[in-house]
Order: sequence, then C-alpha cells, then structure tokens
Amino acid sequence: MKVAIVHDYIKEYGGAERVLEALSEIYPKAPIYTAFVDKNSSAYERFKNKKIISSWFGYLPFASKLASPLRFLTPFIWGSFDFSKYDLVISSASWYITKGFGSGKQSSNETIEQSGRRPIEICYCHTPPRWLYGYTTSVNFQKYALVRLYAHVVGHFLRLYDFKQAQKVDYFIANSQEVAARIKKFYRRDSTVIYPPVSLQNPKSEIRNPKSGKDYYFMVSRIVGAKGLELAVEASIKAGFKLKIAGAKAGYYSDRGLRENAQENVEFLGQVSDEELAELYRGAKGFLALARDEDFGITPVEAMMAGTPVIAYNGGGYKESVIDPSAASSKGGQAGQAATGVLFDDYSVDGLISAIKKFEKTKFDPDVLINHAQKFSKERFEKEIREFVEKHAITEAQRSPQKTQK
Repeated sequence: MKVAIVHDYIKEYGGAERVLEALSEIYPKAPIYTAFVDKNSSAYERFKNKKIISSWFGYLPFASKLASPLRFLTPFIWGSFDFSKYDLVISSASWYITKGFGSGKQSSNETIEQSGRRPIEICYCHTPPRWLYGYTTSVNFQKYALVRLYAHVVGHFLRLYDFKQAQKVDYFIANSQEVAARIKKFYRRDSTVIYPPVSLQNPKSEIRNPKSGKDYYFMVSRIVGAKGLELAVEASIKAGFKLKIAGAKAGYYSDRGLRENAQENVEFLGQVSDEELAELYRGAKGFLALARDEDFGITPVEAMMAGTPVIAYNGGGYKESVIDPSAASSKGGQAGQAATGVLFDDYSVDGLISAIKKFEKTKFDPDVLINHAQKFSKERFEKEIREFVEKHAITEAQRSPQKTQK
C-alpha cells in the first residue's frame, strides 16, 4: 500500500508530535504532508530527515506566526493537496482541522471501488479542535473583544467545515475515551481508542535507583496557558514546596507574570533533552498534571514509567491513566496498594495543596507504577496501529486490486 501521513504543522514538539514520530517509524517510506514547517523549531529537529511536503501556505513569510490569525484558510490549505495516488492516508488531527481526505464510504460498508479516486483515511484524532467547541486553549484569545468577534464569525463557518470533513473520514481512532466521547458528540461518529505511545530513554534498571533525593515536584509542559502552570506556582509559593518545570514557551502566550510571581523554590528549566527528562522524572517526589480537560496526557504516564507517582486533576484523560487510592481500594485491594497517584476535584490552590498532603501520606510501589505505565507503551501503540490498518485499510484495498495497481 502507498501510505501518506498528514499532520497539522511541524512547529512545536509535544504529545501529537510523539504520535507522528511513532507513525512515521511504522511507515518509514510515507511522506509527511503538513500546512507549514518551522525549521527553527524543536519539532523540525525530530523530523528533518523525513520527507516533508509543505503546503503553499508554508512558503508565505512568517507562516508559523500567521497560522492562527489566518486559520480561515485551512480549507484552502488542505484542499491544495492531491492524495489520489495513495491507498491510505493517516491524518494526525488536532486544532487545524486536519481531516477529510478520504471518502467516508468505508464507514457505510461500501468498498473502495465505490470511493472513486480517494484513498482510505484513518484519522488519529488527538481532539476535535478545542477552540471550536468551547474548551480552554493555550492562549486566552477570548479576552480581547475584537478577537472574540473574529473567532465567533470564523468559528461558525469552520465548525460547519470541520463537521463536513469529519464525515469524509473512513475510520476514526481516538487517543482516549475522553476524546472518543467528543468525536461522538461533535461528529456523530464512532471511534476506536488507541492510547498514544509513551516511552523513556533510560532502561528500567536505572529507574529504580534515582540519583537525586526526591525533594521536588515536577511538571513538563510547553509554557502556555490551560496547563495549570499558574496553579502549580501559586501552590508552591503558599505551601513552600520545591517545584521544577521543564518546557519551552510556545505560541503567543506571555509567561512574564508567571515568572514574576515565581519565587526561589520554583525553577524553570526550559527545553530539556530526553535523557535529562528521564532523570528529572526519576528524581521527582511527585509529578503534577493540572490541565482541567486534558485530551489524554502523555506526561503523567511518562512519570509513572519512571516509577514516579502523579497528582492530577480529576478530569479529562487523566482519569484513564491515574489510579487514585480510593479507586484502588474499591477494586478489592488495600488503599494505595495499586494506586498510581492522587486525583483531586477542587481546582484551586488550596485544593492542590490538600491533594499534595494526601499524596505525601500515601505509599506508592514503583513496580506497580512501571507495570501500569507499560499498558501505554510505544510497542503496544505500534502493534495496535498495525492491527487496525490490517483489519480495515488493507482488507479494503485487497477488494480493489485495480486501485492498488495504479
């Protein structure tokens, strides 16, 4: 089969890009189609040896900065690509409406022969665009009246476009049960959940013997809004615990106030290497996952893979990976026996501090954490993706040998 991969853009390296990286390893000959490429970005460093095909938008001056203001151009960006020579398109879709390259007829049990020249499309959906459906975003653009009006007008038409494109997808894969529910709600489509790949650089033998004294709490995030960074910093100031934050500033988010409020016990580490990240996970007392409606959340699982328990807000995808002591107890074991962290409901500084106090009274077994994290491993992801493609796309292609020969 001739396979193409489509991704929003190559600009920032986060959870979606980890999925893209894994997909490109499964299909190393597949080119990556994207809206634009920022060659000065951390993401480009990861994919610069891949065949990347950028749209016409990518040749505009300052394309990476114009992508958000000119989001109404997305139909023209994706419409400029021709995928008719491919048998399968795997779209990695998030906020840039990166979908709608198939015919959608496989979902109605029609064969590829009836689909014309369009390929089969499998959409790995990280989430329906958060800004289109009322979810918090990394930049609170709604606080500006003119921008709010612009987003309201543009958003209306792009919601219609997004729904239309979603109907052309042959098969949806959701990155969590949380996202599967959103796909059902907004697109009226069913999906299969395949959790994203999680891996660490360092071997398990090193995980059990951290070099540091586990005297700090840790966060990994792009320095943007909606990740709970402000909450963590305020709680650190009030409770006096040591906090380390790894991640680089991204987008239009201003971190000036965040850094000004931080005190000596808060350390901003910037972008770190995979090796440094693994060491920071291993050395932490606990990991903080504080987004209010996270799509899935790879970083808490990375922490557990390093043998470090998690404190997470009881919402979004965190509920699918973090096992609270009360939940562990209800499954027949003693409280804390199979727990991987603490979930809390009161999204406030005092609520987080209370969760930390509960966390520090709970014993966690590193082996339980590591074994639990393996359920989300990269090897498991690759196996499930291959099986999904084998079951759906390859079977359909075999029914239409004429298209494959083309």
